Amino acid sequence: MKPDAAVILAAGLGTRLRDSHSGLPKGFLRLGDTPIVLESINRLRLAGVQKIIIVTGHLSEFYEELAAGDADISTVHNPQYAESGSMYSLWCARDRVNGSFLLLESDLIYEQRALDVLLAGPAEAILLSGTTLAGDEVYVETEGEGSNSRLYAMSKDASALGADPAGELVGISLISPELFRYMLEYTETELRQENLKLDYETDALVHAGRQMPVACPVVVDLIWSEIDDSTHLERARQSIYPQLQAKSA
Repeated sequence: MKPDAAVILAAGLGTRLRDSHSGLPKGFLRLGDTPIVLESINRLRLAGVQKIIIVTGHLSEFYEELAAGDADISTVHNPQYAESGSMYSLWCARDRVNGSFLLLESDLIYEQRALDVLLAGPAEAILLSGTTLAGDEVYVETEGEGSNSRLYAMSKDASALGADPAGELVGISLISPELFRYMLEYTETELRQENLKLDYETDALVHAGRQMPVACPVVVDLIWSEIDDSTHLERARQSIYPQLQAKSA
């Protein structure tokens, strides 16, 4: 399924990486010649997704400058980025999306296959990988069997799940209008309680997954990494990025 747009969440403070990228948002880290967020945008366009919406916060001027040079890229600012979670950032972009969209984080590097798998499957899906041992993993529990399996729970503590994890959350999801509606309904309820510290995945997506099926395709050998801290960055530089370059050569 081809979505209408991609939403990239890029509002975070990146506190665990400040020593490695002082003065830069995480999306502007370079492992090669190009900032990783631009590498991601190039992959999205190769997959046929042209409209890019970036939710900004910390160091928003970098993304605004990127958008100023490209008519297909726009930004929306989360003014409460320092006090809120990723779902509040997505909430800020709710009026910018009218149909299905891919949802990504700005600190991801990944192979093109990640997008291909999602776009070839159901209208609502979150991508899982096999075991990475990267640290800070989010484990996903599913219910059902095979192609009928669906999202049930997520946790950074695998032992907190009711069954063995089906895989690790990659951070690339395909969101349909119906799925987004359930995510927004959950967020509205929490915001009435003045709770801004919401995660789009472990909070809103898990809630929505109890209301409707959300597929969880697993690519066991997917080459990818998030870059949340210095350990992730070193792993990306020494191992993951060279593998991505070799695969795309």
